[in-house]
Amino acid sequence: MLVTMLVDVAAPIGLYYGLTAFGVSDLIALMAGAVVPALATLIRFARTRRIDMLGVFVTSMLVLSLIVSATGGSVRLLLVRDGWLTGVAGLGFLMSLRARRPLAFGFSRRLLERRTAGNRNWDDLWEENARFRRIWQITTVIWGFGLLVDMGVRTLMAYTLPVHLVPALNGAQYGVFMVLMLVIVNVYHARAGLWEILSPPEDERSGRDEHSGRDERSGHDGVTGSDRGTGSDDKRTAR
Repeated sequence: MLVTMLVDVAAPIGLYYGLTAFGVSDLIALMAGAVVPALATLIRFARTRRIDMLGVFVTSMLVLSLIVSATGGSVRLLLVRDGWLTGVAGLGFLMSLRARRPLAFGFSRRLLERRTAGNRNWDDLWEENARFRRIWQITTVIWGFGLLVDMGVRTLMAYTLPVHLVPALNGAQYGVFMVLMLVIVNVYHARAGLWEILSPPEDERSGRDEHSGRDERSGHDGVTGSDRGTGSDDKRTAR
């Protein structure tokens, strides 16, 4: 993840400022920086032979912005491409509310499902707990609208600020946005009771374990009793 961020975010910014320092025009420097993530996607595909849908999406948006900017000579259009990416991502989050599971559920599940004290299966929680479903639907809405706001801020910067400032501010905004969104989402999760669902009280977990143990013992006793009964029948048959 860190390597991907360095290649897709930091490398284009560094390349832009490096090229402009040697007198290369803003348009050419931005176009050169936009090529880096596309090349990284192709290299990852050559190594793994797996299609990275996010990488394909990013590359497609970059190629489109390059074509439009090259034909129109618009530096501002290249600057706003990050806003396009976050805007489309925001729409994707909101559209996922109509899917079987919203995007926020899938992304967070990989990080949290096996790290909470309850060790509960999220598919079971989704089917059984209406509050759990509601939490992830609202979380998806928060991320969706947050990404759309991020798009608006990036677009405003691209068309109002000096060109030389925008690439650095765009890169810094990724970090600020992520920290701000994580704080908002975690505050909401705490207030909505997500951690209570994922990490139930000790006595509740003990009750579940005890109930499970009784079920196992009952099954074992049933099998043992059946074996004893079968042995008695065998003895009577032999007599």
